[in-house]
Amino acid sequence: MGGAARAGKGRAGPGGLPVQEWVSSDRPRERLRALSPAGLATRELVAILIGSGPRGSTSVDVAGTLLASAGGSLRSLARRSPKEFELVLGVGPAVSARLSAALELGRRLASEAPADRRRIRGPADVYHLCGPRLRDLGHEEFWAILLDSQHAVLREVQVSRGILDASVVHPREVFRQAILENASAVIVVHNHPSGDVTPSAEDRAVTAQLRRSGNLLGIPVLDHVIVGDGRWASLAEAGNGVT
Repeated sequence: MGGAARAGKGRAGPGGLPVQEWVSSDRPRERLRALSPAGLATRELVAILIGSGPRGSTSVDVAGTLLASAGGSLRSLARRSPKEFELVLGVGPAVSARLSAALELGRRLASEAPADRRRIRGPADVYHLCGPRLRDLGHEEFWAILLDSQHAVLREVQVSRGILDASVVHPREVFRQAILENASAVIVVHNHPSGDVTPSAEDRAVTAQLRRSGNLLGIPVLDHVIVGDGRWASLAEAGNGVT
């Protein structure tokens, strides 16, 4: 069978030849090397992570099925756990681990500050820093942003994971790291998986507890920002006990 016929059959989709039998110019990995990652379709990039498909299918077919199950949205995929990825035929534990790792790297890249330290001027800056990491999670995470005297970011510290509760978010977990980093101030931030950023009674109680501790230590809590899907709420702006 000639190369042109083989390539044509490989492009046919489900039931075509394995990717390794396509002509080199049609294989996702070779296309990435030739065109750069930006030149590939999302399905091809996901196919590279998948590696190979089950019998009678290709990695590109599996990638297409996986993306279709998420409505074509990478953000929807990012909300899934490794076990949820494995519900798609052709995605086993090793592939689901690679997918989860790649999506997490994307979140971290999106939230990484430039080489010069990012300054926080208000809740919008907090959202741009932490939103990509938190907005798509299916559980709550509570983070502290440690700031220097010019309100530049020293470090971001995860304090807790799970339902926000004053007994879980203990001041020592926030301020121990702040003291070690010689931070001048702290901003705390957490997400609401529902997307509703209205502060709850527990949110306000945690904020008040941390504010009292910060005042005693001389490391003020400047704000508590709640992250939702494309929006945020600032307890400082709302006058909920943060100065």
